[in-house]
Amino acid sequence: MNIVNNSYPKISVITPTFNQGAFIEKTINSVLSQNYPNLEFIVIDGGSTDNTVEIIKKYEKHLTYWVSERDRGQSHAINKGMALASGDLLTWLNSDDWFTSGALQKFADVFSQYPDAGMIVGAGQAIDQTGKSIYYKEPTNPITLETLYEWFDGGFFVQSSGIFSREAWIRCGPLDENEHIAMDLDLWLKIARAGYLFVPHKELLSEVLIHPDAKTTAFESLMRVEGLLVIAKHGGTGALKTGMIKMNKQIDDLTRRLIWYERNYEIIVNHPLTRLLRPIVKRLAKKDDYWQDKVPPWVK
Repeated sequence: MNIVNNSYPKISVITPTFNQGAFIEKTINSVLSQNYPNLEFIVIDGGSTDNTVEIIKKYEKHLTYWVSERDRGQSHAINKGMALASGDLLTWLNSDDWFTSGALQKFADVFSQYPDAGMIVGAGQAIDQTGKSIYYKEPTNPITLETLYEWFDGGFFVQSSGIFSREAWIRCGPLDENEHIAMDLDLWLKIARAGYLFVPHKELLSEVLIHPDAKTTAFESLMRVEGLLVIAKHGGTGALKTGMIKMNKQIDDLTRRLIWYERNYEIIVNHPLTRLLRPIVKRLAKKDDYWQDKVPPWVK
């Protein structure tokens, strides 16, 4: 890894955003206020129609690059940013998350101690819109392929509290654009399977905002099912079986959500989970009168 002045590796931060004008200013300020001396900050907006672009323009002189144009979703936006990035260390920060004070310097300091690491992972905290803590999560120690298989049983970490080496990204990226929620877990599993060292760090490095419009809140059940399928794809079939047994309620909730979102018919029928969910919904329809007149066309 190329260390600038033996102290400051170049850090690239990518912020994907779409209609996040209510939150993105705090995100931008959390990056710029780091005062990190070798920062590359790239913002990729998906063509927002709210005040997001107005806020980005307010800070554009401090940004390495920004664009506002239609894209194919969050994974595509992150990949676009990463393709432009030249940092030694890379991460993305969603536009409703933020770094804690000094986080980038702490990333650099830990990487200086572990120059061959593929990824550094700090603690993360989720808060609600009143500032109340929802959960505080330190990464497991150690972080291994096996602990990542247990992502939904305590093995998870907060994405914004992690940063990876350029080498790991080149070898294991880009993000799979077919994954819209669990694309981060998919990347972590690729990095682990490639044999890279994950270094856990106990200090709090980022906070994430829990709000109704956040994908992981609005589509929590979808996130869990998609995450389990990603784990299975990377060899964690035992975790998939265990997880599905534990997820009866989540699967029920997910299918109800998909039926409610039937008006987004093209999105649903093209989603990779559709094949999995067809037999589940059919089974529910047979045993539960609630479903008899609610089975959507994509199941038939």
